[in-house]
Amino acid sequence: MKSNRRSFIQKLGLSTAGLGFGSTLSSEAKSFKPKEKEDEQVLFVGDNIAVANTQFGKVRGYILRGIHTFLGISYGADTSGENRFMPPQKPKPWTDIKPAVWWGNSAPQIMEKRYSDQYASFVDHWNYDDVSEDCLKINVWTPALDNKKRPVIVWLHGGGFVNGNAVEQDGYNGENLSRFGDVVFCSLNHRLGALGFTNLASAAGGKMAASGNVGMLDIVAALEWVRDNIANFGGDASNVTIIGQSGGGAKVCTLTAMPSAKGLFHKAVALSGSSLGGLSKEYSEKLGEMVLKEAGLSAGEIGKLQQIPWREYIDIANRAATKMAEEAKRLNLARGGFAPVADGNFLSAGTFYADNSHFSADIPMIISTTFNEQSPSRVNSALENITLAEAKENLKTRFADKTNEIVDSYAKVFPDKKPVEIWSMILSNRKGAIATADAKAKQKAPVYLAWFGFQPPLFDGRMRAFHCDDICFWFYNTDLMLTHTGGGARPRRLSEKMAKSFLNFVRTGNPNGGGLPNWAKYTSEKGETMILNDECVLKNDPDREARKSLS
Repeated sequence: MKSNRRSFIQKLGLSTAGLGFGSTLSSEAKSFKPKEKEDEQVLFVGDNIAVANTQFGKVRGYILRGIHTFLGISYGADTSGENRFMPPQKPKPWTDIKPAVWWGNSAPQIMEKRYSDQYASFVDHWNYDDVSEDCLKINVWTPALDNKKRPVIVWLHGGGFVNGNAVEQDGYNGENLSRFGDVVFCSLNHRLGALGFTNLASAAGGKMAASGNVGMLDIVAALEWVRDNIANFGGDASNVTIIGQSGGGAKVCTLTAMPSAKGLFHKAVALSGSSLGGLSKEYSEKLGEMVLKEAGLSAGEIGKLQQIPWREYIDIANRAATKMAEEAKRLNLARGGFAPVADGNFLSAGTFYADNSHFSADIPMIISTTFNEQSPSRVNSALENITLAEAKENLKTRFADKTNEIVDSYAKVFPDKKPVEIWSMILSNRKGAIATADAKAKQKAPVYLAWFGFQPPLFDGRMRAFHCDDICFWFYNTDLMLTHTGGGARPRRLSEKMAKSFLNFVRTGNPNGGGLPNWAKYTSEKGETMILNDECVLKNDPDREARKSLS
């Protein structure tokens, strides 16, 4: 497995590129002049440097370019053994000063062939190291350990509910945004996949009632850690924004429907992923019973599932999920497998945002997607020159008899797009994001909708506005993700506007004033959508007529 040290060294040298983006929101950033300070010491670490207190004991991080950095702080106990499938437990207090200079273990997940695709590894240059069930760790970046009460941002990584970690891409790094906006930035790891979402409540006779949602309860525990400790890091626990992308966006939506998360966050951002409900309780309980059967155990032996090596357990659970594929189809599920369960207890049943008296009604939201979440020609240049008829042929396996109508509708609405781009936009349609925005718009807190269209000049332009490309723009990290942006002034200009608007939202619940055009809140009637590109503009539901063909 590749080491993270290469990436860490790159961060030490590359983060400074994010400091030359123009004006900033903090006095420290305004006064920072890289050329004048390029020969001065920028990294400080030592016995009495960056020492912070937590409710469980003191931690020691480091200071890099003025930002206090703490990596891999325990917010929960090891989840192995008797803690597997159980709600997260508090870590044991410590009396010494724990080092917090290296990120925590990634949650158990299948790591084989993670780097087998050279182009994917080049583009995303994933950061992975040790993987273990002792994975409940949180990272913190802050301008100072003082009493300033800065807004707090909590990042939830993508990877569905199965893969990923808090620092898998350099664009997740919180240093630049912490400095740029004078905010506290946190990211975390939590249980994933079968170890985070196997619903054994029925199979265990209630003993493991929380098992279908422990991965989300981990995130709740991390937010509780923020509530109880972030003041020691210069943060304000009464102003917390959660933000996630892809599976992380779905986690954001799920948290808004978890009773135990009430009061732990105050604003929410879902990027390229959202959710309007949890996994079927009926299906998940049957899947849990199938897992027990696949392991060759009886209900009375369920405790043995806690002792099986984690990789062996994941393989057992995945085989069970495969055998449950027909059941998922019978129940007309959008997804099967392992995900948060709408059990009516730990996660509310029914459609999210349906109740204006629910605590979610008080949470302002930003929902955003990219033009080209999927780009068929990214690794196949021959597809750049296909005809519209050939695009239709490639889409028939998904849309069957509706294919012609759908393709013709998108081609009419977007006459300037090539056939391969029409294909991409259909695969990347905003149907889910619009459904979430429509539901949220019925509540009293505003929701703002965005559509990211920036296309990097890489791979002959075939990447387009791809899935994950926008993250580093929101976080002021375009020069940390050169393989996503190409680097230089062009992406920086857009990033400055997006990051400032995001920071305004973090502070006030309103993104306006950050350099984008006036960003009206979303309504179902008009479909107000902020187009994020070299030229940003607010449009009223620009793909509505095309989307109608998908219904």
